Amino acid sequence: MIELKSKREIEIMKENGKILADTLRFLGSKMRPGMTTLELDRLAEKFIRDHKAVPAFKGYRGFPSNICVSIDNEVVHGIPGQRIISEGQLISIDLGVLKNGYYADAASTFPLGEVGSEAQKLIEVTSRALNRGIDAAVEGKNLSDISHAIQSCVEEKGLSVVRDLVGHGIGKQMHEEPQIPNFGKPGEGPVLKNGMVLAIEPMVNLGSFEIKTLDDNWTVVTADGSLSAHFEHTIAITENGALILTT
Repeated sequence: MIELKSKREIEIMKENGKILADTLRFLGSKMRPGMTTLELDRLAEKFIRDHKAVPAFKGYRGFPSNICVSIDNEVVHGIPGQRIISEGQLISIDLGVLKNGYYADAASTFPLGEVGSEAQKLIEVTSRALNRGIDAAVEGKNLSDISHAIQSCVEEKGLSVVRDLVGHGIGKQMHEEPQIPNFGKPGEGPVLKNGMVLAIEPMVNLGSFEIKTLDDNWTVVTADGSLSAHFEHTIAITENGALILTT
């Protein structure tokens, strides 16, 4: 069942989303070659807790860290540790917060210094695909219109959308119904209604859409070793279109 949120609930989630957006901006400003991914994790935890919120990922389904840090060919769920980040890498950060009983979820991919043209294209296309998906999140349309908008944006540029991982509803739980694939035909699935809150998150690969999970049982990588990027916003469906909560 898809839960519809009240205006009061959406306002709470919008406050949480601002904390997330500010955390991502803060981490982007602090990111330097030579840092460890664990340093990013600690910076994120302090920033979130200083804003009277709780890092939502720590302990969620056993995840050991406050944020996910995924590098280059890592798609999602990279575990922070002693790995050192370097000039020219793509650093994807995914994080969530919990405050006042509600969750918010967001992600962004950062180029660390100068990156190649293909890496820059990947970032631009993935970010644009997220915006296209949000533009399609209109009351009265179908859920798959979001999926189709994302897929079309990505594939027209010769890139691939990951098919085994999806976006999701969000609210009092981190993951709620519905699941939101990043591919599909338009005009299918549930009708979008005022009060739905969705985490839309295209994950895009330079190569094949196929992925695999490493032996840590968390880190997801591209099967062919190609670069991957990940962008995510939590949005609410309103009578005036999609309202981005994580901004």
